[in-house]
Amino acid sequence: MKNTAVVCNPLPENGKSIEVADSIARALKTKEIPFSIFTTYWPQVWDQFSEAWIIGGDGTLNYFINQNPNFHLPIAIFKGGSGNDFNWALYGDVTLEEQIEKVLHASPQWVDAGTCNGRLFMNGIGIGFDGAIVKELLGRKKVAGKTSYFLTVLKNIFNYKEGDVTIQINGQTFNEELFMVSIANGQRYGGGFKVAPRASITDGQLDINIISKIAPVKRMFYLPVIEKGEHLNLPFIKEYKSNKVSITSNNILPAHADGEYFEASSFAIECLPKRFSFLW
Repeated sequence: MKNTAVVCNPLPENGKSIEVADSIARALKTKEIPFSIFTTYWPQVWDQFSEAWIIGGDGTLNYFINQNPNFHLPIAIFKGGSGNDFNWALYGDVTLEEQIEKVLHASPQWVDAGTCNGRLFMNGIGIGFDGAIVKELLGRKKVAGKTSYFLTVLKNIFNYKEGDVTIQINGQTFNEELFMVSIANGQRYGGGFKVAPRASITDGQLDINIISKIAPVKRMFYLPVIEKGEHLNLPFIKEYKSNKVSITSNNILPAHADGEYFEASSFAIECLPKRFSFLW
């Protein structure tokens, strides 16, 4: 029998998740579907539930899967954060009402995830400039969509300095003066930047886009090209598909996983095919 757990981002400032939860509750009550809503804590035991509906952004989903790495129930993710790119990967541009109907009538489908230095991710890893942008955003109030990301990019785009890295991928090892690298499961992050327009969340592969050194004056010119996903043929970009990649540096590099900041000098990244089941 269906019994849905509706779980919100538990941070007190995340009022949007509570609003979405209220709308979902009204819809489920109307359809007489049993459910429980969790707004300040998440269940420790899931045996009484048939599925989990998560309300929040990419960071909330990232936190959920790392708290529940062996989660076996079907999942749905509803927009409730500043970056909702994995929601878009599953459902596209839909209203909340349309998504509720989709989820209610969907059959569970397996979706790939990834791991970086032992931490799970759903959408992607960004290393270099992209990680520096997420670091800059730490502690700031974010605006939904790409606005916060875009404004912070504009502030830092001319001053960021590339770093030397060694990359191992598909049996090749090469050195690169790196501006940034995205290791993507989904097609976009940053609230709508299409960093990996050919990525698929079900192909058992990660899309790796390596952006080498760019003259600061040219970065602004190419930013809209990357935003639209029209950058893959540019001469300073290398594109790969692989289930595994290793990146090392003599320096600590800024990075993010699904928009959550971290840093390291070595990154071991791998695709985990069919890791989680989603209703989409």
